[in-house]
Amino acid sequence: MLSTLRLTGTVASRGFAEGPLVPLTVVRTRSREAGDAHTELGTLRAAIERAVAEIDTIAGSAGDEAAAMLEFQRAMLEDDSLIEPALAAIAGGQTAETAWSTALDAQIAEYASAEDEYFRARSADFRDVRDRVLRALAGEADAAPPPGAILSGDDITPSQFLATDWSQGGAIVLRSGSATSHVAMLARAKGVPMLVGVSGLPHTNASNALVDGDDGAVVVAPDTSTVIRFRSRRAAGALQRKHAEGLATQPCVTADGTPISIYINVARPDELAVIDARTCDGVGLMRTEFLYDKGLPDEETQLLSYRQVVAWAQGRPVVIRTVDAGGDKPVPGFTHQETNPFLGVRGIRLALASPEVFRVQIRALLRVAAEGNVSVMLPMVTLAAELDAATQLFNQEARDLEARGIRHAMPKLGIMVEVPAVALMPELLADAHFFSIGSNDLMQYLMAASRDNGALQSLHDVKHPAFLNLLENVVRVGTEKGIPVSLCGDAGSDPQAIQPLLAAGLRSLSVAPAQLPLVKLAAAQVRL
Repeated sequence: MLSTLRLTGTVASRGFAEGPLVPLTVVRTRSREAGDAHTELGTLRAAIERAVAEIDTIAGSAGDEAAAMLEFQRAMLEDDSLIEPALAAIAGGQTAETAWSTALDAQIAEYASAEDEYFRARSADFRDVRDRVLRALAGEADAAPPPGAILSGDDITPSQFLATDWSQGGAIVLRSGSATSHVAMLARAKGVPMLVGVSGLPHTNASNALVDGDDGAVVVAPDTSTVIRFRSRRAAGALQRKHAEGLATQPCVTADGTPISIYINVARPDELAVIDARTCDGVGLMRTEFLYDKGLPDEETQLLSYRQVVAWAQGRPVVIRTVDAGGDKPVPGFTHQETNPFLGVRGIRLALASPEVFRVQIRALLRVAAEGNVSVMLPMVTLAAELDAATQLFNQEARDLEARGIRHAMPKLGIMVEVPAVALMPELLADAHFFSIGSNDLMQYLMAASRDNGALQSLHDVKHPAFLNLLENVVRVGTEKGIPVSLCGDAGSDPQAIQPLLAAGLRSLSVAPAQLPLVKLAAAQVRL
């Protein structure tokens, strides 16, 4: 019988869960004698075809975000460069199972050891593809975990997440994993509590475990008093969320009557289908990277997506960020291979270095600006010359649209404040129409600590005096120059960060839609 274990990890998705601890199943390569190369090759190709068919079936019933992830895996299985090492190993006398496992293990190791967090997170997709084909080779089907279970292991694949019935609760606790992985994004979307970087997790089942996805704690085999305290805390959290949801459509006002503008961050237009526009003041950040998932999008494709968001906003402001590729968001045929992509050619630097790509997006933005209350935000701006160069491109494309008789309008051009040099001297960029603080990158650059490294999470403290000093400085300069200032990073979605953010002078926040009610509640309790 297990003794009580109290462990901690990094929060990837908030919430509470109680249930049996169930280790994730591990697919193992079966041992057998190799047949002739032709037979083994046919066996592997048949298994790959079955895996592709399974992906198509799951994608048909998955949400848009999950379907996009599965499409990525499908593309991997159809990529000859992925399969070639396995084919060579089969020609050398290996079984299909051994050849496939060895080839994919090499890819997994390469991605898992990458310096960049984005690529480390993608190693889960390679594990998923490896295991799916191995199961096909063994004639096994996906094993669905029991409903309501706390799934534990080294990591979890998207397929394992999608095969789980989360309607009866449950959670995920991992020894490694990543808060930026595909599964972490799915967990946040479905409200499944998830912790990563939890050392000391047992490799066996336990009849009961508690997961506190707000404090990043997990208790295995809890005693009665611990369970009682946990359930009380979970009930209080549920009551608080219910109270918060009652404020969702109300204007956001602090306890002493100061109005606060609350906008939402949007990653894809389809997210808006379940969001009531009355709950927010508009869209403070529309990301456009999703348009580049499968290559470089054309003008009409971009315009259609922008129109969806503008129509949903019903006249409310919509801030669209130009493509923020680079860093942890590589785009084939666009971004550069760099040893340190977070400090490389990314954001506006990349856009200006590829004007033929940037101009396509600019034209779509100019056209949609004629259809609603649209502003455009430029990411990773460091110098006034970058803002000037982007403005010139907008003016040139506007003249071209005018000459062709195409309806358009010039949107306000603002910048993300995410480089410490800009936060220290924002007056050097006073030509911007607005400042929007990107707290994620600003914090990691300020503290020299990767935002995705769980071991360094303690350095990402919104209450740190240096960070608050930068915020106060941007707000002060914005007020003096008549430049609106907002914040669109993850800090604005954390209810515990609202008091220090407002105390620093911010009166406008753009938050994750799921956190909007709790942010409004937190703001309503602040006295400035």
